[in-house]
Amino acid sequence: MELEKLLEKLSNAHGISGYENTIKDIMEEEIKPYVDEARTDKMGNLITTKKGEGPAIMLAAHMDEIGLMVQYIDDNGFLRFVKIGGWFDQTLHSQRVVVHGSNGPITGVIGSKPPHVMKDEDRKLPVKAEDMFVDIGAKDKEDAINMGVDVGTAISIDRDYVPLANGLVTCKAFDNRAGVAMLIDAMKQLSETDVKATVHAVGTVQEEVGLKGARTSAFGLNPDVAIAVDVTFPGDHPGIDKKDSALEMGKGAVITVVDASGRGLIADRNVVKWLKETAEENDIPYQLNVGGGGTTDATAIHLTREGIPSSTISVPTRYIHSPVEVLSLEDLQACADLIAKAVLNIEKYF
Repeated sequence: MELEKLLEKLSNAHGISGYENTIKDIMEEEIKPYVDEARTDKMGNLITTKKGEGPAIMLAAHMDEIGLMVQYIDDNGFLRFVKIGGWFDQTLHSQRVVVHGSNGPITGVIGSKPPHVMKDEDRKLPVKAEDMFVDIGAKDKEDAINMGVDVGTAISIDRDYVPLANGLVTCKAFDNRAGVAMLIDAMKQLSETDVKATVHAVGTVQEEVGLKGARTSAFGLNPDVAIAVDVTFPGDHPGIDKKDSALEMGKGAVITVVDASGRGLIADRNVVKWLKETAEENDIPYQLNVGGGGTTDATAIHLTREGIPSSTISVPTRYIHSPVEVLSLEDLQACADLIAKAVLNIEKYF
């Protein structure tokens, strides 16, 4: 399955917010055969275009993953860090990481004060990220610096892509390498058809820290309509109720109606109608999402200039913002198919 191989390639690569170049290079290499032009803007967004005479649509998939950054190196060579993006601190503890030093990648582990020397009341409390550190095996601060580590060095989680049962797969950074993979696959599908629309397939930067690349790229492109391509959390596993998310893995692509209880995106009704009817006409399984938390690039895009009609197509993904995200390959393909079919169907609606 080509889409799975692409997802694996993207997910095993590293690129935290602001340091997306490795992902951008992969995306550019994979998508170039299916577009007329590709460029990188001043912000670092990859903007590719397939030219047409119809409406202009922006398809946006953010390239960054959440990560860490070296804040300082102590005298014993341990790295103190800050979080880049939205981490739940407990998922960081005892993880293996890649420290992206100037001399090449360095393996490290996240450690903290051992429970053996904690007081009883302290053992009952979760360890905060501010009390953790990265151990790269350095003898002291000078040794760490000589290894290529400095203040501002990026750190990402060290996890490999592996299959689970029943067509499920797991890795770090499906948020949002899944979106990038779906976007590339959709553009490949479109390359084999007669596309009337002008399609801007954009890999955006710094979504996890404020939707930044989406805002600047949408301003420059000023499309007629936009779809963000991302992941979203389902409510089909222990610890979450259906009232918090009625979505399920294996039930197809997710079309956003509202996210963050309307504080983020209230999707344009015609866009939602377009996506729903396209899915139904092509027998693509889909789900509708009215979410209480979490936003996507569509939040920034739809507020650009005088406003851009927008929604989001997402793949349901368990354990988002952790090193062990899980999704269904069938859902992933449904999303890619819906993106492609929607582009072909756009002139009926815009």
